[in-house]
Amino acid sequence: MAASRVGKCVIDLVKPFYLQSTQHVLLANQTNQLNQIRTKMVDHRMVRDHKKRKTVEEYGPERFRVNMVRKSKIIPQEIKEIADKEIKEFPLNSAPVRIHDRCMLTSRPRAVLKRWRVSRIMFRHLADYNNLSGYTRSSW
Repeated sequence: MAASRVGKCVIDLVKPFYLQSTQHVLLANQTNQLNQIRTKMVDHRMVRDHKKRKTVEEYGPERFRVNMVRKSKIIPQEIKEIADKEIKEFPLNSAPVRIHDRCMLTSRPRAVLKRWRVSRIMFRHLADYNNLSGYTRSSW
């Protein structure tokens, strides 16, 4: 695990789950047979989301460090002004706030279950046909 020290703050540079690639989704049923491989993006919104994730991955750690300098109460005002100018030079899409969860299968932006990265509709569909590993739909 890589870590960088900025003042008294320790920054973990491990790749968070929201930066994982949206290129491939593999779904396997309980017999370990491969059901489906999706290698193409569903629509233009998914392509745009993928570009944002790559930009955040590239500029994220550096942007975080500059923001820590800007928000520090110990550092002199002149250095904070330099940090303000530096933060304006970063691409707008390099902010992690701009990443929105989307369904990996349909690109639906709402009601996405983070653990599986699919929408509630696709989750129910996959659960009905036992395509989710380790998950069974309740029945009584």
